[in-house]
Amino acid sequence: MGKAIVSIIGVDRVGIVAGISTVLADHNANIVNISQTNFEDIFTMIMLVDLSKLKGTFEALQRALEEKGKELGVQVSIQREEIFRFMHRI
Repeated sequence: MGKAIVSIIGVDRVGIVAGISTVLADHNANIVNISQTNFEDIFTMIMLVDLSKLKGTFEALQRALEEKGKELGVQVSIQREEIFRFMHRI
């Protein structure tokens, strides 16, 4: 299935990385690369995840990440890597 970009933004708090990582692990999506930054109390994180061994559908993973984001009070989005690259080409 390829790779995807997961982005998270919100007010920093304990448990964001753990919560999102757990959802990814539950769906057998492997984190390939991760970058996070805090701007004062604003948390941002971008992950590149490998979906080649994904359990279930991409849409199910997307829903689970969005639900976990609501629970954690952050905005979470996931895009397939090829769509992300296409949308951000110059």
